[in-house]
Amino acid sequence: MTEPGLCRSDNSFFWWVCSTIFLPLTLPYLLLKVIGIIKERKYRECLPGKVVLITGASSGLGEALAHTFFLAGCKVVLAARRKDELERVRKDLLELHTTVVTHSPVVISIDLSDINSHSAKVQEILEIHGQIDIIINNAGISVRSGCLSTAMDVDIKVMLVNYFGTVALSKACLPSMMKRKEGRILCVSSVQGKFSIPHRSAYGASKHALQAFCDSLRAEMADHNVKVTLVSPGYIRTALSYNALTGSGSQYGKMDPTTESGYSPEKVAKRILKAVLRDEQDVIVAPIAPLIAYWIRHLCPPLYFYIMARRARKLEASDKVK
Repeated sequence: MTEPGLCRSDNSFFWWVCSTIFLPLTLPYLLLKVIGIIKERKYRECLPGKVVLITGASSGLGEALAHTFFLAGCKVVLAARRKDELERVRKDLLELHTTVVTHSPVVISIDLSDINSHSAKVQEILEIHGQIDIIINNAGISVRSGCLSTAMDVDIKVMLVNYFGTVALSKACLPSMMKRKEGRILCVSSVQGKFSIPHRSAYGASKHALQAFCDSLRAEMADHNVKVTLVSPGYIRTALSYNALTGSGSQYGKMDPTTESGYSPEKVAKRILKAVLRDEQDVIVAPIAPLIAYWIRHLCPPLYFYIMARRARKLEASDKVK
């Protein structure tokens, strides 16, 4: 028979833990969830008819974003280098059977590395639609190479596309947004913009730079009602690794196991739509492992450095075996 006093003691301790630890953490979380749902419902009604410029829309996450925002009733502008692939995406969108009013997508050929051409491209869109409500900076390239084996030309190319190209296109969109006192700059970064891993120095550096740019721009645009959202996904099941560059600048041409097992583009696209609807500023879309790495990096840097050093040794050993 259990002693009555012991039961009361155990119950008291249980409720003490709940009231002093879990309750203070749970209530703010639930409150934020409720606020997010209310915002999402409110802004979903305003989204139809918004002009959304999506870069890298010819495949992968960009194509998924095109489908997601098109089905939300937006006027999507599909941008990438490969105009033939953009036309394919446009054709696919027009063949969708929807229950909402949709708008014929616009196709614009944009090379992010040609930063001096962005103003003219934005002006072309403004002449068609009169405004750009949301720009989703999704296009980018990756690298699979150690720091010393990466040619400087590759470092420069990755930074030019992932950072300078994105910044230049965003700056080209800003004047019209500021004039209207309305707009959103959304940049698709990576969890590797939050913490770096071996053999991704060029890619990680470009995404770290994007993080800093968004944080500064968000503060500067606060009084102009131009919102800034940074989304940092983990691995996504796209052709990013296949199209990645090697240290010499050639195509990597392989699908990494981590990329192959990543989130589907459709799942990430829907989460990005939710981030827009909820007016979120900085979002990580990743499974538990990258989230743990993120917190270890910030809460216990020596442990993070140790783990990354071990990972680098394993990669070097694997390369020698090959």
